[in-house]
Amino acid sequence: MRRREFITLVGGAIVALPLTALAQKAGRTYHLGCLSPHPRDIPFNVLFFDKLRRAGFIEGQNLRIDYRAFAAHIDLISQYAAELVIAQPDVIYAASPVAVRAVQQATKSIPIVGITGDMVGEGLVESFSRPNGNTTGISIFAPELDGKRQDILIEAVPGIRHMAALAETRWLTEGKDRALQEAARAKNVELSIYRITSAEEIVATIDKAQASGATALNVLSSAMIDGNAPLIIERVAALRLPAMYQWGYWAEKGGFIGYGPSHGHLEDLTARFAASLLRGTMPADLPVEQPTKFELVINLKTAKAMGVTVPEALLARADKVIE
Repeated sequence: MRRREFITLVGGAIVALPLTALAQKAGRTYHLGCLSPHPRDIPFNVLFFDKLRRAGFIEGQNLRIDYRAFAAHIDLISQYAAELVIAQPDVIYAASPVAVRAVQQATKSIPIVGITGDMVGEGLVESFSRPNGNTTGISIFAPELDGKRQDILIEAVPGIRHMAALAETRWLTEGKDRALQEAARAKNVELSIYRITSAEEIVATIDKAQASGATALNVLSSAMIDGNAPLIIERVAALRLPAMYQWGYWAEKGGFIGYGPSHGHLEDLTARFAASLLRGTMPADLPVEQPTKFELVINLKTAKAMGVTVPEALLARADKVIE
């Protein structure tokens, strides 16, 4: 594996929320609820909880964590949100717009720290600087990055003429659909977009995309889809269909290529928000932030298995190349 410096996109100015700004109350057990598409034991969560530990919130000592993973049962997300609220945690961490919205519908008082594609554009907060209400958190540029990932994928698969995109119906707007189509057309590539509404449709839809002649797949940002990334990685490997993912992490786990905010950077931000809220800071006093560190990860082992020769110019721009 090789590491290279990567030129990051410029986001909002990061507020330095010190992990030790306010002291925990002696003898108190804090309570954190979590609603995420991913299982609790994925590396992001492990490091997130570790950073909370370093901030003084230690599970089993002064921190209790209630965790719900919903990717496999997205129809139960409102139930999971209600269960967390009934337990009356001090703070709820919600990953994805659907999770944040479900928690917002269940409580107007418990502080929420969310990670979504566009906190303002999705109507989850009033503004970046003044979120108001009981919600704050991190916007990860998801709408913009889907197009960037498409461009990178086209560059990564030389000679591509027909590609597919896997999208969750509820999150792909007509405008975004059109923008992706036009961007692909400008590069002389035909783009077919395949929409799904549930995890059960993933395998059959990928098979359909490959059967139509697509020689690459852009996995668009979606909590439900991202939560099923291991299934997607397994299926596209069987079909030898190179795919792009919204996190570099998935390329490290066997996917072809991933591009998105650095997980380490997001863990730092998320832990700072959660620690500050647990200590009693009001959500309205914490402006929404945007990541400033992004990473491109390419798995050459996977590329070789799929018969893809990644251009050297793209490899030179990667943060990590797995060989």
